[in-house]
Amino acid sequence: MKFLDLAKVYIRSGAGGGGAVSFRREKYIEYGGPDGGDGGKGGSVIIEAVEGLNTLIDFRYQQHFFAKNGQPGMGKQRTGKDGDDIVLRVPVGTEVLDEDEETLIAELMEVGERIVLARGGNGGFGNLHFKTATNQAPRRANPGQPGVERTIWLRLKLIADAGLLGLPNAGKSTFLSATSNARPKIADYPFTTLHPNLGVVGVDGAEFVVADIPGLIAGAHEGRGIGDRFLGHVERCSVLLHLVDGTSETIAEDYRVIIGELEAYGGHLADKPRITALNKIDALDDEERAEAKATLEAETGGAVFMMSGVSREGLTEVLRALRAEISEDKLRQKKADDEDEGAWHP
Repeated sequence: MKFLDLAKVYIRSGAGGGGAVSFRREKYIEYGGPDGGDGGKGGSVIIEAVEGLNTLIDFRYQQHFFAKNGQPGMGKQRTGKDGDDIVLRVPVGTEVLDEDEETLIAELMEVGERIVLARGGNGGFGNLHFKTATNQAPRRANPGQPGVERTIWLRLKLIADAGLLGLPNAGKSTFLSATSNARPKIADYPFTTLHPNLGVVGVDGAEFVVADIPGLIAGAHEGRGIGDRFLGHVERCSVLLHLVDGTSETIAEDYRVIIGELEAYGGHLADKPRITALNKIDALDDEERAEAKATLEAETGGAVFMMSGVSREGLTEVLRALRAEISEDKLRQKKADDEDEGAWHP
């Protein structure tokens, strides 16, 4: 399935049905009186977060969503039928923005959360509603209220506990593949991931979600490469894992490029807890490892983890460091495969 995290949608709620002007006319009933019914309510446009979706690709093929109008009222005190609502089903983590792409209208963070984006118009009153002691034959009825028409933007921000950052070919996809069941594209030639990938990682009996964000390059905030359009997916992460290619000849510069892009993006990304790891150490000897680590530590001013996604060296230590930065209420307990295996439970 193709990944899509931004979509423009046109919505319109249904108009209410008009009230009816009608009088009861039956044989042997001389003074039937008014019996015009009210109009039905127009349908609303509702957005709902559902399980099993991780992209907005459905909104590429359909951008217009119009709810049904309410049915007009009828004689014999019959109320018109309400218009059917229309529901937009989106992934958890979707933001609803106004037409200016800046004003936040709603944010859906839980499965089953529903928000009315455009409420349907009320139906008009029939002439039966206006009957009084002094006006026993009213000949007026209200029209239904019009629907609401608006243009909105849907923006998906993946919900992950930890986010992977680094230049292209820093080993992010390899790390995700080595620590989870996710299978992102991996090859022995330079390329960059084009779409974010999610993986569930387990360590010490706990599980959390890691997002592999496509590699940034210098000038990404100015639109170079695929830009920083995917950085929004790590805004909700509790911790960032910054991978630096240990085989690079410009380790310090590689580190500064990513930090610069985080600061240029704005928000709180640059202030989030961040763990720095020197990757691909399986390709370095002891002397090269020590030199690369010293260079990166001098640049970061903090601790640097040594790891390799290929040989799996140091992965556990990195995962434990990530776990320590994630609050307990976001962690999920890992199910033990060998616990009571084959046992019957009521």
